[in-house]
Amino acid sequence: MVRAILRNLVSGPIAVQMRRFVVVGAFTAGIQMGLLWLFVDAAGINYLVGATIAIEITIVLSYVFNNAWTFEASQNTGTVDYLVGLLKTNLVRGTAIPIQLGVLYALVEWAGIMYLVGNAVAIFVSGLYRFALDSQWTWG
Repeated sequence: MVRAILRNLVSGPIAVQMRRFVVVGAFTAGIQMGLLWLFVDAAGINYLVGATIAIEITIVLSYVFNNAWTFEASQNTGTVDYLVGLLKTNLVRGTAIPIQLGVLYALVEWAGIMYLVGNAVAIFVSGLYRFALDSQWTWG
């Protein structure tokens, strides 16, 4: 499965879309990491609570960029379509939150990895899941 995904980044019917999704994801992952650091180290919030808040903020940001650029051929236009798409992506990405938080928790608590490193791994793991569902349902 991973080989097929990597192959699709180079060629295939969804190559451009997947590359754009990765670019948007990397950008918003950086924002999520910065927010998480601010919430945990600057504000003293528990890392799981901080991660949840940071994830939700970047869900909205990701939708804006993905709708405008990644899925421009099938983008949601008009107020109702745009808001329905935002709701759909929140449902898709909302179901990925337990995956991301579970991976984060396991890496921090059981493997003793620093929370920011664990979050980066968790973003990657849940990103594969999010792309599969978003590309088929939110913009499919």
